[in-house]
Amino acid sequence: MNLLTSHRSSDGTALARPPRGRPNTALHVAGIALTFVSAGMGITTVVELASTNLDTGALAISTVVCGSLGGLLWYFTRAGTVRTREVFAAVGWTWLSVTLIGSLPFIIAGTFATPGTDFVEQVVNSIFESASGFSATGSTALTDFSGHGRGMLLYRQATQWYGGMGIVVLAVSVLPFLGVGGLDLITAEAPGPSSDRLAPRVSETARQLWVIYVLFTLTVMAVLFVIPGPSFYDSVAHALSTTSTGGFSPYSESIGHYDSLAVEIAIIAGMLYGGINFSLHWRAARGELTAYSRDSELRTFLGILLVAVSVVVLLLWLDSGDPVDGLGDAMRYGGFNVVALGTSTGFGNATGAEAPGDFVHWASGAQIVILFLFVMGGSTGSTSGGIKVMRVQVLFAHTIRSIRRTQQPQAVLPVKHGKFAVAEDIVSRMAGFFLLYVLLISVGVVLVTGLGGGFEESIGAVIGSLGNMGPALGEAGPTANFSDAFPEPARLVLAAFMLIGRLEIFPMLLMFAAPYRVVSDAIRR
Repeated sequence: MNLLTSHRSSDGTALARPPRGRPNTALHVAGIALTFVSAGMGITTVVELASTNLDTGALAISTVVCGSLGGLLWYFTRAGTVRTREVFAAVGWTWLSVTLIGSLPFIIAGTFATPGTDFVEQVVNSIFESASGFSATGSTALTDFSGHGRGMLLYRQATQWYGGMGIVVLAVSVLPFLGVGGLDLITAEAPGPSSDRLAPRVSETARQLWVIYVLFTLTVMAVLFVIPGPSFYDSVAHALSTTSTGGFSPYSESIGHYDSLAVEIAIIAGMLYGGINFSLHWRAARGELTAYSRDSELRTFLGILLVAVSVVVLLLWLDSGDPVDGLGDAMRYGGFNVVALGTSTGFGNATGAEAPGDFVHWASGAQIVILFLFVMGGSTGSTSGGIKVMRVQVLFAHTIRSIRRTQQPQAVLPVKHGKFAVAEDIVSRMAGFFLLYVLLISVGVVLVTGLGGGFEESIGAVIGSLGNMGPALGEAGPTANFSDAFPEPARLVLAAFMLIGRLEIFPMLLMFAAPYRVVSDAIRR
């Protein structure tokens, strides 16, 4: 029976059934996203029950709460007309709601209930960890990894996997009726200046992106499993955070837990793949293998990483012995950390504090290179953070054009990306984005230092949070945690910056403008 004509009048005439639920795109998308997240919670509950059984109750309760809330929002609302302000509201509020509800397992289980912490600090740390996970940042407030169940730690990994490709992209994959508005939702969430339509239908584009993402995850998991060292559980856990370029690990030493060159090489390959535009992976999967070589952004991205690795290795080798010992160590630890930070993954291969992979003890020149990578990030359309290589290319070309115009004021000099000219409005938007990015970093550093963070730590943490990098500098480096380096209010500021950076600034800032515009329009009417 056709659902739209299942009602009939007294004379037998078919009547159209009214659409179910109130039109509210933001709540509808949030409901779908929460429902999907609850599925992940349910899976990790089973893992917890079958293994350590320490946090089963917390995960089970969170699954019911998250699933019930998501199901109710999904059922009793529907997507309305998708206008620009609704797009920003839907994306921003979806991520905020998922982050807050996603912190429930940590709160209920008392994950951060260490000696000396009160309930408020536990809640702050839980929200921080959830924001870091769903934004695929990788900064952590966790100090004790051994006292938590395998299911809880796997849930922590899964938050990054959801956030890597994007929970709104996942929601759009089941919303074919959104049409063009669905592409607007993907664009508002996607980490880059634009989103490619890979198929005629937006929902099909979202599904194809997720298919590539899932296959990529399974491949990384299989490769890690066949390498001596990681168990099946470890392979799954690190595959989730590698493909999302998130950087969480169930071990405090991160990848340094294995002290294995083979594991590090496999992780490097996975991080590089995740840092490349997924539309290129899609084209390659369809047989267009030259898509990689023809992409100007990819060539620049790999070139910058190669130069950064060379410079860092050279600096470490010249400063050999503190803590890196010899050229072999310089290549291994320099190469791994440059790729980890250049793709915004944030994995570490240090086996402990002041070990060769602990970059906060490297030479100052090497740390400056790392700070540049904090800002740049990976390719557009990838799971990486940062301002993206394409923006760096366009802004550099814009700077060169400005210099040339001082010598040739009347000349027509287009800004080019590769072989193609970039429209002036796009150049202006990118310049505005970069200016806003720098302004946010400045405001963030003032806020975090004013709330009690150290100056060096605050600079690294703010830039790292906005770029979704993970570790920072100083006392918040790769072998430390943010709960010791920053007070509670500062951690909440950094959590907000993680979400702002993950959504490319504008959706999180403009989501508050949507309700304001609605009220203003109502008052004017």
